[in-house]
Amino acid sequence: MKYSAKYCSPTSKTALLYWGGLLFLCISAVLGIFLGSTKLSPGEIIAAFRGGFDSSAGARIFAFVRLPRTAASLVCGAALAVSGAVIQGVLANRLASPSIIGVNAGAALAVTVCAALGIYGGWQLSLFSFIGAFAAVMLVSFGAKKWGASRGTVILIGVAMNSFLGAVTNTIVTFIPEVGVMSNSFKIGEFSGVTHQKLIPAAVVISVTIVFLLTLHNELDVLTLGEESARSLGMNTALMRMLFLLFAALLAGSAVSLAGLLSFVGLLVPHAVRRVAGSKSSGLIGLCALYGAGFVCLCDTAARTVFSPYEIPVGIIMAFLGAPFFVFILIKGRGGHSRD
Repeated sequence: MKYSAKYCSPTSKTALLYWGGLLFLCISAVLGIFLGSTKLSPGEIIAAFRGGFDSSAGARIFAFVRLPRTAASLVCGAALAVSGAVIQGVLANRLASPSIIGVNAGAALAVTVCAALGIYGGWQLSLFSFIGAFAAVMLVSFGAKKWGASRGTVILIGVAMNSFLGAVTNTIVTFIPEVGVMSNSFKIGEFSGVTHQKLIPAAVVISVTIVFLLTLHNELDVLTLGEESARSLGMNTALMRMLFLLFAALLAGSAVSLAGLLSFVGLLVPHAVRRVAGSKSSGLIGLCALYGAGFVCLCDTAARTVFSPYEIPVGIIMAFLGAPFFVFILIKGRGGHSRD
């Protein structure tokens, strides 16, 4: 994509998009804090900091409901959007995303196993979730490379992986009924059950991983040039591919451990960002983090306010937005071929 220097250089446009993304994130976070079935006022939040988080009903709602929920929606949105951008770059397929190629399903299986073992939060849940996500993405990547699969076939392999892992998860729920208590809300995806205990480990992992990815943007750009081009530039493509898929799985797994199966975030946000910012990873990763965070937070706020006093899971909104978009780009992009 070329820009006219007369109007806006690429650097100034990227900076403008970063400021816009930061503003979007802040507005979404403020709305997420103040809006809900019980509206909070700025005075109540100030009073909570002055008098303590147990000083009033408003203070408790802010500290133990709105704050962790808003923070969780922000970090999960950033994680899934960046994970989607990385997976699309590594697999050279714009239709690839954590929810489509089985990454989220692998994490979901691991979380279900944790629930069956009595683990409902903390570092263990995030670790198991990451292992499940990484195993799924490596299987898809290995299968695609081993069989010389086309870009369209990669998506079909991912869909098959999704179905298989979902079947295993449902089998566990069938034989261990108590796990089914968390099954429905987990499959849809929502933030109503997020606690500080679950939030902090996942948020730390997500933040550190995104920082690492920002430092590796040049390597990701080289890898997206293709296998032969990357090797000719001296890159160990097998090692770097595994490293990037590991980071993508870590992000997706941590998000799943918090919110369950949020669909299409890793597809919608990277596509939207590429439309206006281009495909260079130096801008793509950071912008996906900002806009992904704000997008999911805004959707979660809408999920609990639009139909108030009723609340719908945010995953339903994601599905309504994402499914038509997926079909659109599938038809327009003729199977997800990489097109800049």
